[in-house]
Amino acid sequence: MEVILLERIERLGQMGDVVKVKPGHARNYLLPQKKALRATEENRKHFEAQRAQLEAVNLERRQEAEAVAVKMEGVTVVLIRQAGEAGQLYGSVSARDVADAVSEAGFTIDKTQVKLAPPIKTVGVHDVRVDLHPEVPVTVKANVARSAEEAEVQAKTGEAVVRRDEDEVEVEAPAVEAAPEAVEDAPAEVEAEAPAEDETEEKAE
Repeated sequence: MEVILLERIERLGQMGDVVKVKPGHARNYLLPQKKALRATEENRKHFEAQRAQLEAVNLERRQEAEAVAVKMEGVTVVLIRQAGEAGQLYGSVSARDVADAVSEAGFTIDKTQVKLAPPIKTVGVHDVRVDLHPEVPVTVKANVARSAEEAEVQAKTGEAVVRRDEDEVEVEAPAVEAAPEAVEDAPAEVEAEAPAEDETEEKAE
């Protein structure tokens, strides 16, 4: 299906471009969201008549988004979730979760503006892109942790708090295996010392 884009759409084109898209994508997203029009002759004429106004509105919205982006860049939101010792979440953090957290931080956004695919499934500090405007992306950080204390540690280190009990056992195991070798080496040290005593006696004589 051919449509006329009413705004910039990533991987499709700029405002005014006539592009081919899958019918389902057009009917389920582009057309109901008023991001595009069917590329009929009537709609082409309508768009050209309204182009100047649409471009002016788009410019105003972009400037507003740019002003918000300056304040929002680098914002970190904390999401407390249950997770296993290795950091795997019991569930996931979705675009809606991030949008809600960012809105609570004072920046009203919609889940459709959060570009998160696939959802977050591990603890840690994750970079998440938010499109304040089709031409104004901004990056926020989602600090996903089991507790506020762990979130604070992750914020300082930038690394996920993960307990690796199994790895610690594997590191300690070689030390236990090395003990018998030390015992086997002991007689050799005694034998090496014996001749030294004989030489001492000979010198004394």
